[in-house]
Amino acid sequence: MTTTHASKTARAALALGAALALFAALPTSTAHAATGTFFYHSVQAGDLEMENPADGECRLLIQGGATSAKNGTNARATVYNDHGCEEVRTVLNPGQATTFSGALPHSVQFG
Repeated sequence: MTTTHASKTARAALALGAALALFAALPTSTAHAATGTFFYHSVQAGDLEMENPADGECRLLIQGGATSAKNGTNARATVYNDHGCEEVRTVLNPGQATTFSGALPHSVQFG
C-alpha cells in the first residue's frame, strides 16, 4: 500500500467512525403524536377537535366535558371521567366513536 492510499483509507475509516459515533449519540426515543383528528362534542362549545395530539399527554375535554367522541387518529384514545387522566371511562381504538350519558368525561390521552 502506498502512503497516499493508506492516508486516504485512514481518513475514510475516521470519517466512518465519526459518523457511527454521531448516529449512536442520537436520542432513541422521540415524542410521537397520533396522526389524525380526535373529534368531540362539548356541552357548552359544540363541536371541537384535536389535531395530531401528542402521545401520553393528558388533554382536557373543555367546556363541560364531552357528550360524544370519535377517534379519527391512528392511536388508541383513553377517555377519562376526571380532569387528570386517572379515572378511565372508556378506550376508543382508531375509527371508533361513542356517545356519553350521565357524568361526562373530562380528559383524554393518546397512545
